[in-house]
This record gives sequence, C-alpha cells and structure tokens, in this order.
Amino acid sequence: MMNRIKEYLNSSKLKMNYSDNKLNIVNYDDIVLLTSEKIILLKDKKQIIIKGYDLTLLKVLDFEVLINGSIKTIEL
Repeated sequence: MMNRIKEYLNSSKLKMNYSDNKLNIVNYDDIVLLTSEKIILLKDKKQIIIKGYDLTLLKVLDFEVLINGSIKTIEL
C-alpha cells in the first residue's frame, strides 16, 4: 500500500478529473493563455486546450489547477 501512495505522490503524469462543471488538472507545466473562453496549459511542451464559456480558475497551486465554467472541449 505504501508503494502505491509513493507512486501517486511522485507521479508526474498528467491527470484530469471533471465533475459538476469543474475540471481539475494535476501535473501541468505552465499556463500559456487564460481567457473566459479558452485556457491553454503546457505539459511536456504539448498544449492542453480547454474551450468553453465563463471559464475561471478556482484554485491554482504549483502543479494543480481547478477550472470552473461551461467546458465544451478539451484538446490534447
């Protein structure tokens, strides 16, 4: 069990969870663009493009972001 916890904590894989118009993204590298209709994040020099309406950041930590709004598409 401890190994699984250590793997989770040390993982650098991109993780996304969507629920109730909220998108949680963990292990991104940078925020490139932030508007109410588009958010672009970078992970390993590749773009993650979130499009929608009334997009806002509810939480921003070192490598975690929580996005709220009407999310229409996520492009990897």
